[in-house]
Amino acid sequence: MAHSFLTLLLPAAIFGVASFTLCMFAGPYVIRFLRRMKAGTMVRVDGPQTHLIKVGTPVMGGLLFSGVTTLLTIAFNLFGHYSQLLNLGALVSCSALGAVDDLMKTLRVGSAGLRARFKLAWTVVIAVVIVLALHVPRLLAHPNDVWVPWVGFVDFGWAYWPLAIFAIVATAHAVNLTDGLDGLAAGTGAVAFATFGAIALLTRDYGYTADFCSTVVGALLAFLWFNIYPAKIFMGDSGSLALGASLATVALLLNQLLVLPVIGFVFVIMVVSDILQVSYFKYTGGRRLLRMAPLHHHLELIGWHENQITQRFWIVSMVAGVAGLALAFS
Repeated sequence: MAHSFLTLLLPAAIFGVASFTLCMFAGPYVIRFLRRMKAGTMVRVDGPQTHLIKVGTPVMGGLLFSGVTTLLTIAFNLFGHYSQLLNLGALVSCSALGAVDDLMKTLRVGSAGLRARFKLAWTVVIAVVIVLALHVPRLLAHPNDVWVPWVGFVDFGWAYWPLAIFAIVATAHAVNLTDGLDGLAAGTGAVAFATFGAIALLTRDYGYTADFCSTVVGALLAFLWFNIYPAKIFMGDSGSLALGASLATVALLLNQLLVLPVIGFVFVIMVVSDILQVSYFKYTGGRRLLRMAPLHHHLELIGWHENQITQRFWIVSMVAGVAGLALAFS
């Protein structure tokens, strides 16, 4: 058993080191290219005033880690492992959708970028295609199965479809909402992918999914090198949407749909805080529950430094990862 685990661990480690190295090498060139394009971020005027210094920081950094992940997966982890087409499909399609949005914002083609409903509609389309592909014969033995802690695998039947589609869409937009502080989405995303990679390794039937997760983790850690405070580059929608959609797809491939919100607990917090803010505002006729939503901006406005918030959410994501790992084998 130990030999089998180590046999799977070695290629995963190689993929992680390779993606980290490639992203570290390509990072400065990507940053310079985006600066020449003047693809700089815009900052909300009603947001924290400390963010005003970030105006003009290159965005679309998500193309860096998604590009490296795509390159390595196609070259070394795709032939004969066609389930990884789903991971790549989620990553590439949502990265392209986010890139269009980022370009419209940074190049002032449309000052507000794509309409929220348009982005939502397209992520739903992408999610439907992924869930349909999950049911291609022989791709997954039991695509409707979901691991239920302390019960085992349960066939959700037709109920699986709306739940799986919702998981992809919700996670994509939850990570997008989380991407508001330097290093926050990338750090918590790396922890989430590392946790699912560990689940894949320990299951021992999903070595190629573990390799994909490791590739993403290595690329994200290198991206963090340039993205931690003060950030030299932001991931933008091209990174956050892709990160969330591919994370949910990995969870579906591992039949761990119910564990996803536990491992992605930080993303859930951000969505819930935003929903509560909007609901309270409407219910009370204009009063605010938080100074600003989502939660990380509220913490900024009450005096927390950006680094304090980011690092504490990293800790929360690690605890959530351990809890999710335990539930995946309970």
